[in-house]
Amino acid sequence: MKRDFLDVTDFSKEEILRLFDRAKYFKQERGRLARANLLTNKHFGLLFTKPSTRTRVSFEVAILELGGTPIYLSGQSTQVSRGETVKDTACVLSRYLHGLVVRTFHQEEVTEYAEWFIYPVINALTDSSHPCQALADYFTILEKKKRLEDLRITYIGDVNNVCNSLILMADILGISIRLSHPPGYGISETVKKRMKNPSLLSTSHDPEVFIPDADVIYTDTWISMGEEDKAAQKLAVFQPYQVNESLISKAKPEAIFMHCLPAHRGQEVTDGVIDGQHSVVYDQAENRLYCQKAILEFLYAG
Repeated sequence: MKRDFLDVTDFSKEEILRLFDRAKYFKQERGRLARANLLTNKHFGLLFTKPSTRTRVSFEVAILELGGTPIYLSGQSTQVSRGETVKDTACVLSRYLHGLVVRTFHQEEVTEYAEWFIYPVINALTDSSHPCQALADYFTILEKKKRLEDLRITYIGDVNNVCNSLILMADILGISIRLSHPPGYGISETVKKRMKNPSLLSTSHDPEVFIPDADVIYTDTWISMGEEDKAAQKLAVFQPYQVNESLISKAKPEAIFMHCLPAHRGQEVTDGVIDGQHSVVYDQAENRLYCQKAILEFLYAG
């Protein structure tokens, strides 16, 4: 029976830890390994309705280095953009391809692709979740902190798709996660109800309250894709939640700063922070490649 990766809750804690071990292996061995044959003669469609840099390149390279062939399909280049149903598209692509990596707006669309596509489907981002990003983020935290136990993650800013996935994976892994956000921009009731250990979650409207004892400080863009019409309003509301030198000075010396990128320097984060001693954003981005490899290996080799 095929497995899909549509949300972080599709994998158990034990499976996530196994993925981390494999990501570590792929990172250690890259450059020493010959082209792998796991995905030989397998072709993968990257069906992307939204723009992408890290997700697209990391998946294309991961597929190539595992022996497969990636085929990029921009949303506007397919008949879906002209009204063809997801069902028809998925059923036809099942005759050509051996996997789909889908980046789109609605979670329901990815779920529908998985229903009709006979091979694994991977969620490469929707408006409500970004499971591949969260997997790479926690792998990076493990890499930097050497543990996942007794950690405190502080997310500051807009509680968006990335944050949703960070919350749900923290719930699976048993990690404390705290959110600092303006009133009206907090966690959705849907995500909150999905948590099995709600005591791991704390929230505040104070941008500084969780900073002093944080092991990880995380932020993301205030203006998600598709929200450009709300930019002026959100920029004004979120300004007190900028991660800047003043805020980061209140953190522990060993705290790390994370951002999934792309960053809007001067908005949610300043140059001094993203280029500073706490920042691990480029390691975080690099680790996307190794985690994509681990996901693909898990789905195709078990």
